[in-house]
Amino acid sequence: MSTTGATADPLAALGSLPGVADSVESVRKAVDRVYGHRIMRRRSSEITSEAALRGARGSAALSGADWALEEVRRRTDFGGDDEARTVGAALRLTAEAGQLLSIWRQSPLRVLARLHLVAAAENDDRAGRPRQEGEPVDEALITQPLPSAAEVSGRLEGLSGLIIAGSSAPALVTAAVVHGELLALRPFVSYNGLVARTAERIVLVGSGLDPKSVCPAEVGYAELGGEAYLTAFDAYLSGTAEGVAAWIAHCGKAVGLGARESTAVCEALQRGAA
Repeated sequence: MSTTGATADPLAALGSLPGVADSVESVRKAVDRVYGHRIMRRRSSEITSEAALRGARGSAALSGADWALEEVRRRTDFGGDDEARTVGAALRLTAEAGQLLSIWRQSPLRVLARLHLVAAAENDDRAGRPRQEGEPVDEALITQPLPSAAEVSGRLEGLSGLIIAGSSAPALVTAAVVHGELLALRPFVSYNGLVARTAERIVLVGSGLDPKSVCPAEVGYAELGGEAYLTAFDAYLSGTAEGVAAWIAHCGKAVGLGARESTAVCEALQRGAA
């Protein structure tokens, strides 16, 4: 999707696409349900911690490391193989996201660089900087053609400009576009999917839609499955109104499922079962 054009607030314009208003309303109702749960008033920090763990597990699953939740909870060493490193990266990104909320609106490119540096967690001069022309990208699941390094630079600047300028668009719309653009660009040599989903979470939390970060969309994406994720992403890449609306709807379903997951955790805590 192009992030340039004559519209003063192009993100807001996406809110009028067919079905988007329904997705936004459905997400709001799902978020309100979990925030209205009596357990959230007394034990919200526990729900936030559990949502972070489950969200990291879901994001890692989409990036090729589909571990059981209890395995993620149990493990302490995440450096053994590619899957372990992916899970470790997802966990580090989830922990880092909350530290970057105040920076995002002023310098989203700085935040993205930091996220990749945290995910890579290695002494590599490619970590934390956009890929250069000819550098390969190691990315599970997302195999669509890569934009050139020059296009990546221009579109990142455009996306950054939209974030800094602010928008009246619903948080779901902005989060979905940030997620979709980063997947489309794959600006780093690795961990782009993890970074894209973390950036989406930063938008959802920082916007005030999910201030306690208890509605992990990553859980929903994993539940909906990789095939549905790719189908929705291909729709986004089409650049059509219908395609972008379908992607936003998919993101909305994922947030709703994340909210449902945390509601279930609240119910378990209320029963004394967790």
